[in-house]
Amino acid sequence: MVLRTLFPHPIIQGPTAGGQNTPAQIAAVSNAGALGSLACSLLTPDAMRSQVEQIRSLTARPFALNFFVQTIPQVDPAELEQARLLLRPVLDVLGWDELPLPAKWCEEFSAQFETLLELRPAVASFTFNILGAEQVARLRAAGIVVVGTITTVAEALAWQEVGADAVIASGVESGGHRGTFLGRQEDATLSSFDLLAAVVAAVNIPVVSAGGIMDGADIKRALDLGAVAVQMGTAFLVVDESAITPAYKARLLAPDRPATRLTRSFSGRYARGLENRFMSLMAPVEAQVPAYPIQNALTGAIRAEAGKRGDTELMSLWCGTGVARARPMPAARLVATLLAEIAAA
Repeated sequence: MVLRTLFPHPIIQGPTAGGQNTPAQIAAVSNAGALGSLACSLLTPDAMRSQVEQIRSLTARPFALNFFVQTIPQVDPAELEQARLLLRPVLDVLGWDELPLPAKWCEEFSAQFETLLELRPAVASFTFNILGAEQVARLRAAGIVVVGTITTVAEALAWQEVGADAVIASGVESGGHRGTFLGRQEDATLSSFDLLAAVVAAVNIPVVSAGGIMDGADIKRALDLGAVAVQMGTAFLVVDESAITPAYKARLLAPDRPATRLTRSFSGRYARGLENRFMSLMAPVEAQVPAYPIQNALTGAIRAEAGKRGDTELMSLWCGTGVARARPMPAARLVATLLAEIAAA
């Protein structure tokens, strides 16, 4: 099935992991004629089943499930001890003597994958790595449209080779984690529209544009460059149905918000968010922290505590470069607003 036949309007709500997506948000977006996306990367199979059941109780429209393609790491005790030492400045700010160790490093993707096949959403999107051709074939046989996230032309060609139905071209302006899986993350620096143009020219499968897209004029430009749709994460991060904390939302919407930048200090993988004290404290050792998912799991307790305290200086405030143009309103109204702006553009 072709991706764009599933939803009337060329807008996909970007998945935002960490409990910030809600079934109400995904359903509201899909009911408005766009495509809602649930971030499943941090969910157990049972949590996936529960949230999909809630979405289906709220909408009969198609929606997407999104995943991190990853493996559970083998952790070197010496590396672990070094990683904990590197976080000492942040622990001192919290007043903690020790960093609690996580119960697990990440969810088991193979179990999530089997649950995905069981749940059969209309669309499944993937980031951080690439599926094998056999996995793609299994999903397509189950009637699931397969979409890979890419940051370079080479990655787009790789997803096309394994049989993906479409790719999401994520420019460097995108908020949250970079999806780079071929070559160094630092080298995937193309802007959204430059990447879009290059990928459209290189592949013969549909391309979705993502990164810095905040209004109808941005969407119109992406469509004119050959995108079949856009994916918007930051724009939907501040809608009424989003579950980000009040402190996080207030920081994103504050007129005096700091700039965004890429950092690997929170998770061990480059991700874009608002600059804050955590980033500053970790900047001198950022290159030394262990790769995702180890660092992400280690900082989980810190981020959870910061959330409880409402301390935005120690949270991961993921958002894209267009955050100054984010507009808080119900999700359905945002979709309607974007459509009006596309028409005006």
